[in-house]
Amino acid sequence: MENDLISIIIPCFNEEEMVPLFYNKMADIMAATQIVDFELIFVNDGSVDETLDVLRQLSEADERVRYLSFSRNFGKEAAMFAGLQHATGDYVAVMDVDLQDPPELLPVMYKTLKSEQWDCVGTKRVNRNGEPRIRSFFAASFYKVINRISDNYIVDGARDYRLMSRQMVDAILEMTEYNRFSKGIFTWVGFDTKYIEYRNVERPAGKTSWSFWGLFKYSLDGIVAFSDVPLAIASWVGFASFIVAIILAIFFAVRTLIFGNATEGWTSLMVMILGMGGLQLLSLGIVGKYLGQTFLETKKRPIYILKETDKDKK
Repeated sequence: MENDLISIIIPCFNEEEMVPLFYNKMADIMAATQIVDFELIFVNDGSVDETLDVLRQLSEADERVRYLSFSRNFGKEAAMFAGLQHATGDYVAVMDVDLQDPPELLPVMYKTLKSEQWDCVGTKRVNRNGEPRIRSFFAASFYKVINRISDNYIVDGARDYRLMSRQMVDAILEMTEYNRFSKGIFTWVGFDTKYIEYRNVERPAGKTSWSFWGLFKYSLDGIVAFSDVPLAIASWVGFASFIVAIILAIFFAVRTLIFGNATEGWTSLMVMILGMGGLQLLSLGIVGKYLGQTFLETKKRPIYILKETDKDKK
């Protein structure tokens, strides 16, 4: 009887320092886990350092190492989708190369899937030690907001790091949307998922490519992808502004008739005009965000473009 094959997808962007460290750690895990076979699929997301050269060397030295290299930077979501498309394993894992996703959890995740009949074993952090407090605050706030306005519940602290059955992976691949938010997609497709908790681990080398602004935009994409409540809010703001405008119009008209001085209150009038204008622009911005996402979807552009793979060098 052949061993199960686990495909591990590892997105990489300017990670020349981390790739060897990750591989060495995974080599120890693979050597200690004889009941399954592994393939490591590194996805080079348009790196401008020596990441691709390192991947080429690893692929030549170890046949279990595969790599996909994009023509430019398409983002982590595209890298994960590419890895899922090219994974051949009975089970598929998604991991970060920075070793903040503990590789030693993989054997536990695999045994849990096999013995307890889950479709997916995910991970979630129980703390955010080492992160800036402002980043931790906004991350926690994001989960509260999206779970309140969306029917798609996302576990607070959940990571992309998870081990999935082939059936679940195939379901995810059916979702070919251009604007991807995998944390939402993982839960939207359903399937029974168990979460393993672990404490935050700091990366041993290199720097994260995620800036605060990048994470903020990513969170907005997630909200837009899985909730239409912001559109309803824009409608409510517009209706409330209309009611306030009518009330103020009546108030100023009556005040003018009683006091006979229509020039007073210019300051308050300008404040109201600017306030209403700001609300209208905010509402237009919300609608524009949804319209922009729809525009990108209708173009039917590819999620990523491959420039090179390990098969090109063999």
